[in-house]
Amino acid sequence: MNLNVKALAATGAVLVGGTLLLVATGNIVFSGYGDALLELAASLYPGYAGPGRASSIIIVSLYGALDGAVAGALVALVYNAVVHHGLPKGERFSA
Repeated sequence: MNLNVKALAATGAVLVGGTLLLVATGNIVFSGYGDALLELAASLYPGYAGPGRASSIIIVSLYGALDGAVAGALVALVYNAVVHHGLPKGERFSA
């Protein structure tokens, strides 16, 4: 069985982008909420100014969606490669 690369990329984009959207919005509503996560995001994403700025919510959400999509696609590609080619003889996992 192979994983659908596009579906897993879309799932990753929604999960990561959505999480950052909710945390960034929550930070505007409840001061201090998610500051550590948003400061980490500010150190990773150029153009994102950090927590407390309403204008940068879309920026961090889009960066998160891009990261989630790339990560999801890579997971699916690696999984499919391992399943397709299999593990070397004698190194199979037992369930």
